[in-house]
Amino acid sequence: MNDIDDPPVGATLTLLLHSHHRFLAFLERRTGSRETAEEILQSALAKAVEQGNSLEQETAVAWFFRVLRNALIDHYRNRDAEQRALSALGARRAAPAFVPEHHPELTNTICECFKALLPTLKPEYREILQLVDLGELSIAEAAVQLAITANNASVRLHRARIALKKRLEQTCRTCASHGCFDCTCTSC
Repeated sequence: MNDIDDPPVGATLTLLLHSHHRFLAFLERRTGSRETAEEILQSALAKAVEQGNSLEQETAVAWFFRVLRNALIDHYRNRDAEQRALSALGARRAAPAFVPEHHPELTNTICECFKALLPTLKPEYREILQLVDLGELSIAEAAVQLAITANNASVRLHRARIALKKRLEQTCRTCASHGCFDCTCTSC
């Protein structure tokens, strides 16, 4: 084929550019965002330019709507994959909702009943509480020290805290459920 038989690229591209507002409206209705719609449209127009001489003017608009539908599908797949990846990353790196500042004077006034109750817990619960809550190691660091997975350490810590809470409720009653500063329990 010679260049004379090929339709001019400019005519097909001009036809697509004249329909720019239709394409943008189509995308904006489906994305809910003008910026996202413009990004998708720009990428699709780049594909149209790449096609160049292979596009026929009569079918160019229909072809371009197919390109836009495929671009939308790709956009939503990428967005969903990105959200799943961020969720997974966030779950692994989740920081506690509240990280209290360390105040030595406050530490001395908080109920110390739990220390007497630690020996009554299962050894693996006692270990994880001592490493994470009292020793201030991260769950990942404690997991390495205990030769278990971080997920296992997280579950063990959760169960240990529940077990300790139950023991505190049995021993301290009101203090355990309402919080206790300047403890006056007889079990301390």
